[in-house]
This record gives sequence, structure tokens and C-alpha cells, in this order.
Amino acid sequence: MTDAKPLSGIRVLEVAAWTFVPAAGAVLAEWGADVIKVEPREGGDPQRGLVTMGLIPGGPTAVNYMIEMPNRGKKSIGIDLLTPGGQEVVHELAKSSDVFLTSYLPSRRDRFGIGVEQIRAVNPDIIYVRGSGYGPEGPDADRPGYDGVSFWSRGGIADALTRELPEPVMQTPAFGDLMGGLTIAGGIAAALYKRKATGETSIVDVSLLGLAAWAMTPQVTAANLYGGDPIPTFTHREMPNPLVGNYKTKDDRYITLMMLQGDKFYPEFMTVIGRTDLITDERFAEGHARFENRGELIDIMDEEFASKTVDQWREILKPLSGAWAVLQKTSELHEDPAVIANGYIPEVKAMNGKPYILPTNPVQFDGHHVVPTGAPEHGQHTEEILLDAGVDWDKIEQYKQDGSIL
Repeated sequence: MTDAKPLSGIRVLEVAAWTFVPAAGAVLAEWGADVIKVEPREGGDPQRGLVTMGLIPGGPTAVNYMIEMPNRGKKSIGIDLLTPGGQEVVHELAKSSDVFLTSYLPSRRDRFGIGVEQIRAVNPDIIYVRGSGYGPEGPDADRPGYDGVSFWSRGGIADALTRELPEPVMQTPAFGDLMGGLTIAGGIAAALYKRKATGETSIVDVSLLGLAAWAMTPQVTAANLYGGDPIPTFTHREMPNPLVGNYKTKDDRYITLMMLQGDKFYPEFMTVIGRTDLITDERFAEGHARFENRGELIDIMDEEFASKTVDQWREILKPLSGAWAVLQKTSELHEDPAVIANGYIPEVKAMNGKPYILPTNPVQFDGHHVVPTGAPEHGQHTEEILLDAGVDWDKIEQYKQDGSIL
């Protein structure tokens, strides 16, 4: 069995910023692709500036994790796309690339000389990939978007998850972006297979709004079929199946139960928690009775869970064959035994050499854990990339002198 990564030998030219589309490049790099990141000559990817904006702690030992996260494993080149020389460099790099990946809006792509026709003019076989807020067609095709607005708010997710709260909550950083990046990477993999199988290339589009619609499929479809908001929500005490819900422990943590087949798991669950008396209790002995008396049963279960700590419940529930989990904090994930065993959050070195932990993409091939590398400095590989592309030193110096490259 070979240890070669599935996309070894594939070259990706990424002209993108922030997280959504660059996250796709990071996934492709972890799958073995050679990813060249084109950054603006001045300042680089604007996400690098989050350190100076105070959103990320500064200082020489700080890790700019928001730039590391979607740019690990890439090579960086700084290019001014508003100059003829800069556009010439991008076209030169596109000639030897399999994939062109961009997050820029249509008007800017045309201005920068990186539209489909312009890139295909130098490489007719290249797979052209666009990530956007609202899709390639319609009135908002040239409208800027971020996951916080295009995915979370406009996509209906914020409303669905926070409807009962006093006001909507904001999503966590890059929540939709990271799922979107993985989706783009999957689309690229499919396009590469199509090109190999048929010789035909593709234009691949993924939008944050489309991603939200996909994520909200049950609610969207049910609303269209039956009107309004037909998927009911329940308070804790109204849950139709008491074996589905969150139960508070003695130390104010929560255990989530997700045993959808109540009849199947009810006797086992009650045996595990030491309440075999409730198995034959006529109020709860069969499914209909449990539903009718679910409030009483949930009250009893609340008392049971409140009598022990979360660590005690971890041990008690271990033998249970039904699905359950501790409602964990993100700060606990790197200590989770399953996370450790599967290598989901390995240690990596930042561009300043400081070690830190970084979740990898969740796809593994042939039992191999993903081992990420750090993100590049702004323009770190400019000369190396151009020399590999066949550009000689004199031409590189000319580009530097006229401000086309960093």
C-alpha cells in the first residue's frame, strides 16, 4: 500500500482571502496538493491584520491562528493584481496549475484579469472554482458576503437556533466558512475525477447561502410542504421521548441523551442508571404511556442526573449501548480520548515557530492521521514559486522593481 496522498501531483492556484475559500485550499494541501496562495503585494491577506486590530493577542510569541487555520501547508506569493506585470505573473502560474481557486467577486475578477475567460485563455484545461456569498447568478452575484451574514443570518440558521431567546446570537468565528471550505474541496475532487475520466474541465461554484440551505434542509422542505414553521420545538419537560434531551448534573454540567428508539433503549437505560423499578412502572412501561406521562418521567430523570457529577455519569453510562455524550466545552476537545486516538487535533508549529494545536480536516485516507504544517509568511515563497514556473531571475527582478510582486 502506498503512502502517497490522494492529490499528490495536483497544483492549485489560490487567489482568495479570509477563510471560506482559503479553507478549501488548506484541505487540498492536507490531501497532498501543491497550493500556491496569491496574496496582495501590500499587506497580504487582510486576515493577517486581525492581530493589529486587537482581535487576536499580539506580541512576538502570539499565534495568528485566524491566518494559520485556513492557510496551513501552502506557499505564499505577494502580487499586485492591479499591475500588468502582476496579472502576467498570475497567468504564468495558471499555465501549470490544475485548479484556479478564487473568492473575489465578478467585478474584481475582471478588474484583476482573473475571470474565467482570462484564465482559460492561458490554460483551457484548468478547473475554475468560485466561492461566493450568494451564488454566481441573480441580483446578489456581485454582492460581498461573509458566513455571519450569508450563511448564518440570511440562510435562516440564526433564526432556527435562537428563536426562543431574547435576541439572536452571533455565530462562532468561521463556523460556516470552515464547512464551506470542506464543501469546496469536495467539489474540486469531483471535478478532478471528471477531468481525468472524460477529459472535460469544469467551473465549480459553492456559495455560503447555498450551504445554509443544504444545512437547513429539513426545516426548509417542511416549511414549503406544510407552511409556517411545522417542525415543532419542545421545552425540556415536553420532549416526546425522555431519552432525547439534555440533563443537568450535580456540578452544573449537562449530559445529552440521543436514543431515538425509546422502546428499544428504555429498559437498558433504566438498568444502567439503577432505576429498574421504572421499567415495570405502569406509567412508563410502554411507549404510549411514557409519552402521556413524559413530564413525570423527565422530572424523575432530572433528579437522578442532578444527584451525581458529570464524571460520575461518564462512568455510569459507559456500558450503555444507546447514544449519549457529555455536553463538552471546546476547550475540552483536545483532551477527548477519541480526539487523541484519531489525531483530530495535532500539534503544529506556527510561522513564528511557536507550537500550538490545530484541528485538521476530518477526512482520513488509508488509516493515516492528517499531519498539518504551518501557514506561510506573507510572500515567503515568491522567488521559489516563480523559478519553479520557469521565470528567470532577470524577469523576477523586473517584476520586483516595477511593483508587480513582493
